[in-house]
Amino acid sequence: MALARTRRGESGMNYWPGFVDALSTLILSIIFILTVFVVVQFYLQQEVAGKDTALTRLNAQVAELTELLSMEKTGKANLEDQLAQLRASLVTAQSERDKYKGEVDTANAAAGAAQGKISSLSSEVEGQKKISANALAQIEVLNQQIAALRRQLSAIQEALDISEQKGKEQQARISDLGQRLNLAMAQKVQELTKYRSDFFGKLREILGNRPDVRIVGDRFVLQSEVFFDTNKADLKPEASAELDKVAGALTELEKQIPTDIPWVLRVDGHTDARPFSGTGGQFKSNWDLSAARAVSVVKYLISKGVDPKRLLAAGFGEFQPIDTGTTDAAYQRNRRIEFKLTER
Repeated sequence: MALARTRRGESGMNYWPGFVDALSTLILSIIFILTVFVVVQFYLQQEVAGKDTALTRLNAQVAELTELLSMEKTGKANLEDQLAQLRASLVTAQSERDKYKGEVDTANAAAGAAQGKISSLSSEVEGQKKISANALAQIEVLNQQIAALRRQLSAIQEALDISEQKGKEQQARISDLGQRLNLAMAQKVQELTKYRSDFFGKLREILGNRPDVRIVGDRFVLQSEVFFDTNKADLKPEASAELDKVAGALTELEKQIPTDIPWVLRVDGHTDARPFSGTGGQFKSNWDLSAARAVSVVKYLISKGVDPKRLLAAGFGEFQPIDTGTTDAAYQRNRRIEFKLTER
């Protein structure tokens, strides 16, 4: 047996121990490499988990900033731009993080490059944190300004409410004064109507029942022929007697009407519609003639003691006829002098 082993040893070399040593060395190397890889992968996962937590907090802060900034959009365009950039950077960071996770899971050789990217992302996150802090500080300043504006608006609204209340009170006073004024005016009109009736009644009594004298509505009408010749504005001598009666009645009326009633006697001159045929160039139209006749009557009444403040002269020409016919009788009715007692 020993002889056989000796012969086999003599016949060739024994390689088995060498193979065992080499295999052990290879196994130890592989175990060492796997241990290093596991340790590196553990630390990388811890780093990535920390970055996830930071990014989660940053996302929460961004959501809060977005909600605050959405309430105060007006005047905050610069902050909105910054937040938009922040959101874009966060989206980019998240994309890079996901890409990095995939690379860690699928390729061990990319660990060094991934570490560099993580460092870059960390720098960006720190920068975004600073931007967020600045944005929060600016938002706080804006909130203080908004609070001050709200206080000012509250003071202004209070002043407006007080002014509106005063306006309502003044409006009520004005309405009450208007009602009183209307009532007083109605009373004065009634009084003036009474005096007008008395005046016209007295004139009717003084002048008698003449066909060329009549009452039309609130006017006392006398035909122009009573006072004037054709196409003339000078009073005829016989007109004085009639106007003296009017002046006497008017003077007596002045004494009866209270001084607080504003009134005037308006003297209106009217002509017919036939073309004016005056001579001498004194009058150029029926309008001029009617106005001149009214002025002549007013001047005569003033000469008889009537207060000029109580008289008013007006000329209407042929433009306000009381008879639209074209007969001589219609023309005669339209040629007239009217006396109207009215408010001043």
